[in-house]
Amino acid sequence: MSNNKGFTTTILHSDRLLKPEHGALHQPVHNAVTWGFDDVQGLVDVFQNKSKGYAYSRQGNPTVTALEHKITQMEQGLATIAFSTGMAAITATIMALLKAGDHMIASSYLFGNTRSILQTLTDIGLSIDFVDATDVENVKAAYTNRTKMVLVETVANPATQVADLEKIGEFCKEKNVIYVVDNTMTSPYLFRPVSVNASLVINSLTKYIGGHANALGGSVTDTGLFDWDTYENIAPVLKGMIKPQMLGMAQIRKRGLRDGGGTLAPEAAHTLSVGSETLALRMERACTNAAAVATLLAHHPKVSKVYYPGLEQHPQHELAGRLFKRNGALLSFALTDDVDLFQFLNNLQLVIKSSNLGDTRTLAIPVAHTIFFELGADRRAEMGIPDSMIRLSVGIEDTEDLLNDFKTALDAQY
Repeated sequence: MSNNKGFTTTILHSDRLLKPEHGALHQPVHNAVTWGFDDVQGLVDVFQNKSKGYAYSRQGNPTVTALEHKITQMEQGLATIAFSTGMAAITATIMALLKAGDHMIASSYLFGNTRSILQTLTDIGLSIDFVDATDVENVKAAYTNRTKMVLVETVANPATQVADLEKIGEFCKEKNVIYVVDNTMTSPYLFRPVSVNASLVINSLTKYIGGHANALGGSVTDTGLFDWDTYENIAPVLKGMIKPQMLGMAQIRKRGLRDGGGTLAPEAAHTLSVGSETLALRMERACTNAAAVATLLAHHPKVSKVYYPGLEQHPQHELAGRLFKRNGALLSFALTDDVDLFQFLNNLQLVIKSSNLGDTRTLAIPVAHTIFFELGADRRAEMGIPDSMIRLSVGIEDTEDLLNDFKTALDAQY
């Protein structure tokens, strides 16, 4: 199939390029854990990376491979490795590529669980500086001759700060630093980090790519832009076995996936793969709904602040408009002091009180009391998270139904 097809056309027909058995349109679910060979040399060649194949499903499975192929096409990358969760992908990537004593720069607005694992990694010898990633000058100020990696998210969860993606990419290229961009909040449909010189792209497949809250998964994609042959942390044994452009992926697959064990189950891979086929359709509808809800909230007297890149008052509104196809389906807002946060949430009838995001249904959660509770009040204040903040993951419901639900709940506060 030609490579110049549109986003959805490409994803819909991705499995067919791998020629599944019997003309199936989807790669079937391969539940095998291990694989047999008629000639032992075939088994040896797979272990030594002399031929493609499968030996043990902890590090590779045909159903998972098909999903990886699809994500690579979405991100216009070189190769992808899938994991059991997005957090497994992040942890495995850092553990595989960095060593004790190495220095890393990370956005101070990272999602709470990502921040937590980075704190754990500092406890075992990794040096990390957290900076305001909305300005590249903060990244430059934190850089040292030991800096090996910069990690940012496209849009922060929950306060929607947009990283200075282009300029950080230029700086990482200049310094030959691995540039990792978590694309979960935007998805490959709204933004491709390869366009800002990202080395590696992280996606929580659980969220918008899978889209239906029915399977966990994560991935890391190599864009092909980083020169792994010059990276000093690549294991010497790999340099004699793997093509230079694939060294990074090989080390993540072996040291991160195989040794770390965050394997994606084939059933989940199949579910995520099928769900991804409607990514563009779902994102268009969800972004339209999010913009309408954000506008409603921004004009309501019981709402003190709305955090959404699509609003002109957002600090990175112009940047988001230049980088992203749409402004996304995640937003947050803070209520005025006289509103009972819990009562308001309970008054919502259509919107579901839930901790997930990227679902087809609209979900709401009180941020300070749940997903950012463990950070403590001081850290939440540093991140701009007030106690009255509610995060919304806007779904694909009929727009008027959503707006009516918020109007009714807000009006009940008078």
